[in-house]
Amino acid sequence: MIKTTLKIDGMMCGMCEAHVNDVIRKLVPDAKKVSSSHTKGESTFISEKPVDEHELTAAIAETGYELLGVHSEEYKKKFLGLF
Repeated sequence: MIKTTLKIDGMMCGMCEAHVNDVIRKLVPDAKKVSSSHTKGESTFISEKPVDEHELTAAIAETGYELLGVHSEEYKKKFLGLF
């Protein structure tokens, strides 16, 4: 699993966050835990494989926001089991 963090300029409110989340879900159908924060200027999600940065940039630009950066890293699920 890959955790992707996007730095996005132009999000001003909760509706902006929802627009960006919708774009991510459409572009990356297997995306999980999609969330955005206009105060941080970030969106994050988890997917099976890395996404194409150019496709993300174009899709986000179509909605009026600017993708400033993409950071991907391996996602390790946290296990909070009791032993």
